[in-house]
Amino acid sequence: MGSWRSLYLVIIFLFFLFLPETCIASVQNKGRLNRGFQGSQMAWIDNNGLILVSNSSKFAFGFNPTKDVTFFLLVVIHVSSSTIVWSANRGSPVRYDDDFVFAESGNAYLESGKSTIWSTNTASKGVSVMELRDSGNLILLGKDGSTIWESFNHPVDSLLSGQNFTQGMKLVSSPNNNNLSYLLEFKSGDMLLSASFKPPQPYWAMGKDERRTINQVGGDVTSAILDGNSWKIYDQKEVLLWQFIFKDNQDANATRLAVLGEDGYITFSTLQDGSIVASQTRIPQDECSTPASCDPYFICSSGNRCQCPSALPSCKPDTASFCNKAKYHVDLVDAGDSLGYFALSFVSPSAKTDLNGCKTSCLGNCSCTAMFFDSSSGNCFMFDQIGSLKGSINGAVFKSYIKVSASQVNGDSGGGGKGRLPIIFGIVICTGLIILGLIYGGIRYQRRKNKLPDSAKESSEEDNFLEGLSGMPIRFSYKELQNATNNFSIKLGQGGFGSVYQGVLPDGSRLAVKKLEGIGQGKKEFRAEVSIIGSIHHLHLVRLRGFCAEGKHRLLAYEYMANGSLEKWLFKKNKEFMLDWDTRFNIAVGTAKGLAYLHEDCDVKIVHCDIKPENVLLDDHFLAKVSDFGLAKLMTREQSHVFTTMRGTRGYLAPEWITNYAISEKSDVFSYGMVLLEIIGGRKNYDPSQSSEKSHFPSYAFKMMEEGNLKDLIDRNLQVEEEDERVSIAIRVALWCIQDDMSLRPSMAKVVQMLEGLCPVPSPPTASQMGTRHFSGFLKSLSGDATSSSTSGDAYLSAVRLSGPR
Repeated sequence: MGSWRSLYLVIIFLFFLFLPETCIASVQNKGRLNRGFQGSQMAWIDNNGLILVSNSSKFAFGFNPTKDVTFFLLVVIHVSSSTIVWSANRGSPVRYDDDFVFAESGNAYLESGKSTIWSTNTASKGVSVMELRDSGNLILLGKDGSTIWESFNHPVDSLLSGQNFTQGMKLVSSPNNNNLSYLLEFKSGDMLLSASFKPPQPYWAMGKDERRTINQVGGDVTSAILDGNSWKIYDQKEVLLWQFIFKDNQDANATRLAVLGEDGYITFSTLQDGSIVASQTRIPQDECSTPASCDPYFICSSGNRCQCPSALPSCKPDTASFCNKAKYHVDLVDAGDSLGYFALSFVSPSAKTDLNGCKTSCLGNCSCTAMFFDSSSGNCFMFDQIGSLKGSINGAVFKSYIKVSASQVNGDSGGGGKGRLPIIFGIVICTGLIILGLIYGGIRYQRRKNKLPDSAKESSEEDNFLEGLSGMPIRFSYKELQNATNNFSIKLGQGGFGSVYQGVLPDGSRLAVKKLEGIGQGKKEFRAEVSIIGSIHHLHLVRLRGFCAEGKHRLLAYEYMANGSLEKWLFKKNKEFMLDWDTRFNIAVGTAKGLAYLHEDCDVKIVHCDIKPENVLLDDHFLAKVSDFGLAKLMTREQSHVFTTMRGTRGYLAPEWITNYAISEKSDVFSYGMVLLEIIGGRKNYDPSQSSEKSHFPSYAFKMMEEGNLKDLIDRNLQVEEEDERVSIAIRVALWCIQDDMSLRPSMAKVVQMLEGLCPVPSPPTASQMGTRHFSGFLKSLSGDATSSSTSGDAYLSAVRLSGPR
């Protein structure tokens, strides 16, 4: 019988020994937690996910569910009131089976899958134990009892009694519905509250709050601590300078909590058993002194009433794209004289000027969305973003203006009222007089036009065209550009329609000035260049600084590109100063990004139509920029193809140009592929000096790809590491780009992704390249060795090769 009892006890012992951890009730750790711990919310679900409690069980550390109960935060919580006082992963909640680990190395961290969400970064720093104090402070202690890490030094949005808030620490609120958060920090010798605009905008300072008690004058404040029902502010020598006393009727030894809420207010409360008692005191005191008292642009008035300024047709101005609009498409509307703004007392003025100067500065700065002008001091304040406005400011001297689209200013603001009938009659009468005046002026103009010589008509027509452009670049006089180029003395190059000269503006900035000479032929190209590149801006597109259209003179002034065109670096005979592979690859990626912007990110689709090395310019850091838009074709977003007259340069023309098929942005993709091959090979795509097999480089490239011998395609003067995958990627991308079937060619955005390794590059098809081989025959017939039968082709090419090296 005794043997049976012994066997039974052994079985029971083994059962509990090998029972899964999730089947065993978790036992909360009290006061301290030893190294080697690992646990998830699920493993501690019977303790509400709480792993460690303080000695008095006042505070606990563990997992707490978010609003979405399937996700959890790692927190310190006041147990009886269920108030979170600290969080490790506020912005990155984890799932129920993700683990908190207190490793043997002394590092405490939260992991999700194979990613570390949060860590104390205390590995190998001598940590021996974790403690949770009755103050709510989570601490990692060394063997000698010293504090190595503590949650009080890493506040989130809350401060507890006895928690020292010092310079360098920040309280950051959770973001509100407008994704705006608030920040408390020591800055400029004061304790400031700011809104997370870019740049941050302060809206409260302890040094300006009249409720504070001044204990000692002088010194910069550097720390603050909640002590009883007051917030005590110290300098760096721990001398008490100020006190901020908040009203409550609680015990002086009770635990107080200060929280920076997502509404921008700091509130104070007392943590009690089973409840939290809020104080009536808050920071700031005024209900209209926070950025989100009302929605942006609304006026906050007494009683927290929100009202849209009467001058605005809508309190949702079109501010999203002011930097993409021409200055003629925006305007400033007067929001009123008695308005204020929370940040005006805390920020430095943007300028000191008069009202007109302030308005001009705001209109000239596309980032400026609102401006306030202090007429008594001449201070001009400009803001990139604004929150709510403050109304009924007694004795205010600020003039307030808000930037809106011109269409909003001119649009119907709605409403009605008495006295509109006389206004309507007045408008009708004025309109009638204007129409009569226009008819009379039109008749006079037509009579004068019939008497004008053709050259004067063309000049007038072009002036009308240029004046009508939106976002038109600077219009220089001929004299200004003549002086800038020292009477066109330093020639940089020769293009299809004229020469390019180096110039310097009075401010010291350098220019490349293109002087069009065959202006009778190049009028369309001049207009295209000004209207297209003058209205777009991109890192990889050459910027048009300005132009001149004066009498018979037509000039284009570009930003100066110190290293000239890509063509002179790829095909130079002197190989001593050649482009290395990293530079070539960066040039290829930059050119692709510029074209992707033209094709997909502009208001209209822009097909360049003349991509070639001569039209890829390099700045002093060899940053690539696409240039020469004289042949560009505009397409609406709805158009997939368009028929147009033939244009471009031989060697880079897509097959659809030759077959008179409709072209699209994929025609640029083909040209880019040809340029990319030249970048890789360091040679022209058709070179009659090479053997017959190699003379047409694209055909040879497809052959080498079929044979798996891509090394023969690389410029023999380049030093490329064998493991550099970018070479094979670039070759495959180039061969995809020069597919005969334009539907097989990738978009330029896809090209950028492939070159940057963001998506795989499969092997391109080769069976359909008969057209490319026939195309090579077409190129041969147009080469310098062509017979007389190619005369018409040469005549065509001389007419369409409009652009050249600058």
